[in-house]
Amino acid sequence: MTYLASITGGGAADTAAETTLRITEIFYSLQGEARTVGLPTVFVRLTGCPLRCVYCDTAYAFSGGEQHGLSDVLAEVARFAPRFVTVTGGEPLAQKSCLPLLAALCDAGYEVSLETSGALPVAEVDARVVKVLDLKTPASAEAHRNDYANIQYLTPRDQVKFVICDRADYEWARFKLDEYDLARRVSDVLFSPSHGQLHGRDLAEWILADNLPVRLQLQLHKLLWNDEPGH
Repeated sequence: MTYLASITGGGAADTAAETTLRITEIFYSLQGEARTVGLPTVFVRLTGCPLRCVYCDTAYAFSGGEQHGLSDVLAEVARFAPRFVTVTGGEPLAQKSCLPLLAALCDAGYEVSLETSGALPVAEVDARVVKVLDLKTPASAEAHRNDYANIQYLTPRDQVKFVICDRADYEWARFKLDEYDLARRVSDVLFSPSHGQLHGRDLAEWILADNLPVRLQLQLHKLLWNDEPGH
């Protein structure tokens, strides 16, 4: 479910100096991906993305949304008393206010993760945030947007994800895995079959045949809720 409507916004507490963000939705669900898969999580989905991946499942976040003050966003997150908070998009780093949002969530004591395409700089992301960097494969039609300079800022707490559409994507991802020694650089390298394009079983068999040091990732939210917004 989407709970954005419960954010009131405005009022005397808001000032021109307060950090504001354009938000598509804030919702509470199970994490569908990455290392905390299956754990209850609050998602803050920021509006806007400079990429247009062919398999994108959140095109509704490209535009629109509503402007809200940082204090209102924090209050809405707190309403669920979560342990985990994920800031996602769109591409959340497309909004400069994403950085203070991440820091404020960490200050509030949450375990915070950032889902990012890796097309925009991550150097200034708060060190307490777990970065889940999605390197775009050739079949996404956005591989040319990958900013490989971001890899130097990944830590052993971070994760790298590849959405695999076909065998050519798999071979490309396997090359990048070796080229940047990703399995040693981050906690998890995630290979995820593109929903509706590649069977998870095929990807699993390729991973096993090559004995890759990666984690097969199936998107739990799509298995449970068939890709409904707000999950």
